[in-house]
Amino acid sequence: MSANSIIPSALLLKYQNSFVPVLPIDLNASTVCRLDFTAHNSLLANQILTNTGQFNFIITQMLQEKGASIGVGGYLEDRIIYRRSALFTENQKDRRIHLGVDVWAPAGTPVLTPLAGVVHSFADNAHFGDYGPTIILQHSLENYSFYTLYGHLSRSSLTNLQVGQAIDKNQQFSSIGTYPENGDWPPHLHFQIITDMQGRYGDFPGVCSRDEKAAFAQICLDPNLILQSQYLAAF
Repeated sequence: MSANSIIPSALLLKYQNSFVPVLPIDLNASTVCRLDFTAHNSLLANQILTNTGQFNFIITQMLQEKGASIGVGGYLEDRIIYRRSALFTENQKDRRIHLGVDVWAPAGTPVLTPLAGVVHSFADNAHFGDYGPTIILQHSLENYSFYTLYGHLSRSSLTNLQVGQAIDKNQQFSSIGTYPENGDWPPHLHFQIITDMQGRYGDFPGVCSRDEKAAFAQICLDPNLILQSQYLAAF
């Protein structure tokens, strides 16, 4: 198997029926809704959101307005929420295109692996607005290798973890973290599919600038290929 092989979307589609949920949550249930973090959301238009408690309150309000308890969304979404952290304006780049999917769910929710893999790398990306505790798993299908990234985890998720450690399909290997330990975000899981780690370990861009969107979309595939939520497929 070549570590540089770029897995095509069609191969993930082929194996869709063999993936198990990343969270013990039915992402097609009526208690799930799509959350909008673009400039079209009037609740966010004038919010800076540096106060994470206030941000969490707004998330709760967004869910309540839709009669939901779980929120999903984000792949290639042009978001306005990243102005809360200078992390997304470094090197004069305005990073606002989200490269994964977020599942807004309670802290402590178990995170499971959708198919067998090994721990590629992990880190506590502890800057304000960053991933916080992050785990990246490496998987293989046929002759292809690819990676799944899990961000905003609990700090305890990194305890006793080792690079190369085997993780069975449907095994709990982490949990959603609370703020501030999760990078100081309202509790949620950032889930991302990556085909080429570009030599990175424990971290990978989850947000890019508009002019980088096409390039990153080639190596950060649609997470709904694995999550299979009707609320993500509709956008």
